[in-house]
Amino acid sequence: MGSCMSTPVDPQMAAQNKEVERQMKETKDKMSKQVKVLLLGSGDSGKSTILKQMRLIHKVYFNAQEIEGYRQLVFSNVILGLKALLDAMHEFDFEVSDENKDYLPLFDSFTDLKDGDPFPPQFLEPCAKLWEDPGVKKAYVRGNEAALPENYFADLPRLWKSDYRPTEQDIIRSRARTTGITETVFKLKGHDLHMLDVGGQKSERRKWIHCFQDVTVILFLVSLSGYDQCLVEDKDANQMQDAMAIWDSICHSQWFKTTSLILFLNKTDIFERKVKSSPIKNFFPDYEGATGDVDEGKTYFKRRFLKLSAKSNRQKEREIYTHFTNATDTALLRVVMAAVEE
Repeated sequence: MGSCMSTPVDPQMAAQNKEVERQMKETKDKMSKQVKVLLLGSGDSGKSTILKQMRLIHKVYFNAQEIEGYRQLVFSNVILGLKALLDAMHEFDFEVSDENKDYLPLFDSFTDLKDGDPFPPQFLEPCAKLWEDPGVKKAYVRGNEAALPENYFADLPRLWKSDYRPTEQDIIRSRARTTGITETVFKLKGHDLHMLDVGGQKSERRKWIHCFQDVTVILFLVSLSGYDQCLVEDKDANQMQDAMAIWDSICHSQWFKTTSLILFLNKTDIFERKVKSSPIKNFFPDYEGATGDVDEGKTYFKRRFLKLSAKSNRQKEREIYTHFTNATDTALLRVVMAAVEE
């Protein structure tokens, strides 16, 4: 007759297995308390601005090194913004006034600031004079054709003070192209909110797929004011049409069948100013609302995006949470994000 023999349990192995099981349970519990929000949208839609606002709202303050970086970025925004205007003037066949032409070579030779360097004093007068130049003003009016950035020119004397330190609004308004993926964690009641910001330019979109796993919410930003603007990286492409194409692909992607979608129709402040002088119908011929009517314009674009999100063979349409926003308005965004976080 045979005999049955039991293999003795190795106490060390048993302890290791128990520790692995404990770590797995801990990880699972931690993951269940995480909310992963992916910020998506075309370039210049305001994704990075939302992230900066979230930091202010949740008191994840900027450290001294970050503030110094933003100080240098503000200077770069001023100089490169003016240079973009001068380049646009060449495209539009405009010229600066004769008395301002001697300033132009200065903008071909500027260098970035280093830590602690003051704003170069030799740039203050040229920036102020050129901003008031009639030709520059004409080019700025046609900024939608050249994807010109927002500007700081009303604040030049303040920026050139020797003790200048960027305000929260300066930081929010500053612009830098996002490359790669930035993740910021916010500690909320009962869970951690992981917010991922990825570059919106076409060259950056191939990196989006690396963020798709375990996404809880997609926060998609659209620049309402981009309805008459070209892309920074493609002067022949319309910002709004590009945003609609991205939104359509996201809504019908296999990756996001069960993902909640939040749509921010952003930059309402610029849209409200612009729509009165730049008719929507010139760029979207199917628009039938009144020319210059802000509310009808906002409703039209909201309807266009919600129509794209619908799918004929889906038995039950998922709800799309839509908000009109101005990402530079901290008070407004605080209210909107409180609703989103719930």
